[in-house]
Amino acid sequence: MNILVTGAAGFIGSFVVQRFAGRGDNVTGLDNINTYYDPALKFARLAEAGISREDAEKWYRFAESSVYGDHYRFIRMNLEDTDAMRMLFANGRFDAVVNLGAQAGVRYSITNPRAYIESNIDGFINVLEGCRDNGVGHLVYASSSSVYGLNGKVPFSEHDGIAHPVSLYAATKKSNELMAHSYSQLYGLPTTGLRFFTVYGPWGRPDMSPFLFMDAILHDRPIKVFNNGDMWRDFTYIDDIVEGIVRITSVIPQGDPDWDSTIADPATSSAPYRVYNIGNSQPTRLMDYIRCIENAAGREARKDFLPMQQGDVYRTYADSSALAAATGFKPDTPLQNGIDRTVAWFREFYNL
Repeated sequence: MNILVTGAAGFIGSFVVQRFAGRGDNVTGLDNINTYYDPALKFARLAEAGISREDAEKWYRFAESSVYGDHYRFIRMNLEDTDAMRMLFANGRFDAVVNLGAQAGVRYSITNPRAYIESNIDGFINVLEGCRDNGVGHLVYASSSSVYGLNGKVPFSEHDGIAHPVSLYAATKKSNELMAHSYSQLYGLPTTGLRFFTVYGPWGRPDMSPFLFMDAILHDRPIKVFNNGDMWRDFTYIDDIVEGIVRITSVIPQGDPDWDSTIADPATSSAPYRVYNIGNSQPTRLMDYIRCIENAAGREARKDFLPMQQGDVYRTYADSSALAAATGFKPDTPLQNGIDRTVAWFREFYNL
């Protein structure tokens, strides 16, 4: 296939482009390499796929050098740049688009909400328009477990409503799902949303708890333990996330002729639209998660116990049965195994 992957210098996107290109698909990776966190990590991820920093720093130009030769090229671009995106889609002739590019981070959205509107809303409409105008066969896009907000029923199911997000980040992801459905309904564009659950692993984001905890523990600094450790997260290893994305890209949704508008299942539609959870389905207590990191690091963390932060939720817990039924795959990497690999990468990358 000829595939566009946005967010190609990001944590998940950098793995996805290598999987597609490695199996012989022609991949165009897009990223603006913003400064939300250290761009050096993003450039290092691109280097893993054969994109030099010199090529990666160029705006609006395709990089030629790649370990995959003709299979992967990179372009630096803002999703919200309407004219550039229109040109990219017109020239790209993409069979499928995997939209992972977004302004990430729950807490950052509390202090910098406009960045989320520009990237996650304005940028996403450019992706939708590009797909509609150029006959893209399937749009797969990143949603988030954050959309479940104040939902108390667990495990979280795609068939439940998501009316009460607790952060603007979550609200923009819910908006993406609504926007995608309207394009599926109006224009017949097949769209699939993936609600990711607490992704971790090597090359992860520095603002996420695995990175923050490892950095603090290995440098003998205290870690911040919110809600006094009384929280649960459904941690999902990066390899499982990538496998789910790659598999679902080939599963093009069809409209359900039996869809009942009086029940209005939000995960399906009479239009070619689907939403799936992608999580490990094994929520872990925060203190047990910290213990896994301590085991891998070989030392105990000093802990500062703090109240719950704004925008946080008490528990995440994915029902991933729909994804398993559609793809034959369900995330299952044990947490300690994933943490061991993550800490080993962290030590090597930062020479610790």
